[in-house]
Amino acid sequence: MSIVQAVKDGVLQGTTASQNSLSTSEKSSGSTLDKDAFLQLLVAQMKYQDPLEPTSNTEYISQFATFSSLEQMQNMSSSVDMERATTLVGKEVFMSVTNSSGNTETVFGKVDYVTMENGKIYLSIDDSLYSLDDLDTVVDPDYWKAYNLAIDWTSSLSKLSTVERTTLDNEEAIATLKKSFDEMSDYQKTFLATSSKDLLQAYVDKIAELNDKKNASKDSETETE
Repeated sequence: MSIVQAVKDGVLQGTTASQNSLSTSEKSSGSTLDKDAFLQLLVAQMKYQDPLEPTSNTEYISQFATFSSLEQMQNMSSSVDMERATTLVGKEVFMSVTNSSGNTETVFGKVDYVTMENGKIYLSIDDSLYSLDDLDTVVDPDYWKAYNLAIDWTSSLSKLSTVERTTLDNEEAIATLKKSFDEMSDYQKTFLATSSKDLLQAYVDKIAELNDKKNASKDSETETE
């Protein structure tokens, strides 16, 4: 019951979810009482009941009605979970996955498609399936873009020499950083440390100072001539 199924070389791929995700709920799924198991227990109860004090038909009907109601609620919950899972397709998420050693690992990636296997819902991330129960965080696209932009920008800034040692050879790199900063939205700029913004301004001021000295030197040479 896949929303979208992975395709490779024109062939639908059948990835087994149990090989990739060992969530706590998955481990305990064997204890879940389904309809067939309930009916078997009901038949056994009727077969081995005390013939001197037999259970009334009304009680059997009541038990079955209770189970049917519970089953409907579970089906409704499963339907809601599937709807919730389909909204995650195309989004980037963090998953908290319990591996075979019992340790919890964090997996990050984009949800490619959603599938249901043995009554459980799984998200496909980087060609592996993970239980919906392992979902930890859904990342907002604007947040993630701003975060990565801030990381890259700060990294480029840190590669420059100190302000005191800055020369006009660094002018192009500093101009690129300044342009990138100016093109950021106000929201994206909030991801930058104040010290980084101040450092950029110090570099810009230093380049302006060096250019002023360079121009003053040229003017002086022209006057001398």
